[in-house]
Amino acid sequence: MTNTIKQRLLKGETVTATWLDMGSAEAADILVNAGWDVVVIDCEHGAAGLEEGLGLIRAVQAAGGEAVLRVPDGSDTTLKRALDRGARSIIVPMVNTPDQARSIVQSCRYPGRGGRGYAAPIVRASGYGRWATYAQEAHDDLLLMVQCEHIETLPHLREIGAIEGVDMVFVGPNDLAASMGLLEQLEHPDLARAKGEIERVCGEAGIGLGTILGGGRSWAALQEAGYRFIIGPNDIAMLFAAARTARNEMLQELAPKTATPAAAARSY
Repeated sequence: MTNTIKQRLLKGETVTATWLDMGSAEAADILVNAGWDVVVIDCEHGAAGLEEGLGLIRAVQAAGGEAVLRVPDGSDTTLKRALDRGARSIIVPMVNTPDQARSIVQSCRYPGRGGRGYAAPIVRASGYGRWATYAQEAHDDLLLMVQCEHIETLPHLREIGAIEGVDMVFVGPNDLAASMGLLEQLEHPDLARAKGEIERVCGEAGIGLGTILGGGRSWAALQEAGYRFIIGPNDIAMLFAAARTARNEMLQELAPKTATPAAAARSY
């Protein structure tokens, strides 16, 4: 197995990551050099399209990190291209039913286990043929996370998590809240109860859990709740926060000093 993220999860580690949303190779390089060894390339909401996102995998790996790709959708064509181009860890958004999850797994596995189109000897994923047994082993190397982010998914969690080939259920709290009529209310008690039910069911069934940082819970709190893959801040938010802080510091330093009464009097 070449997928070190999957290896770490199988050993029981908690894997933490950051988002790459700007679609920039330089940003990817910076994130890894800043110490983020796992970078999630967001092709659903980020600036990079699928092809650009697949290219960014190289930037993350060249800097010494490991890449996770959030694909824009779970279609057969999208998954085939992502896998062929070397995505080893994939998050698929908006997976609400067991049938959707089974279809995604079908697209990700070669015949005998699924229906993935075959071009193994010439794709980047096999080292352009250097990995001679890739077609027989690719299913073991893949880390497949399905993003469950609708309230109607909750009754199906056990079935989705039990599907062979699904490695993890990834909870999308923002869309889950929206599906409950609670858009941007990430600390609402009803959302907390729904997440608690997800955590209970997945914990009892031994289903791997992933999510994003926030909603009033810290890294440690999420780990305690059973999450083993946690994505934290994104490049856009970090750049914006740093830029705003730097500007505020400048404005504070250069702000005119309050004039003394004597100086004020002399000004007339």
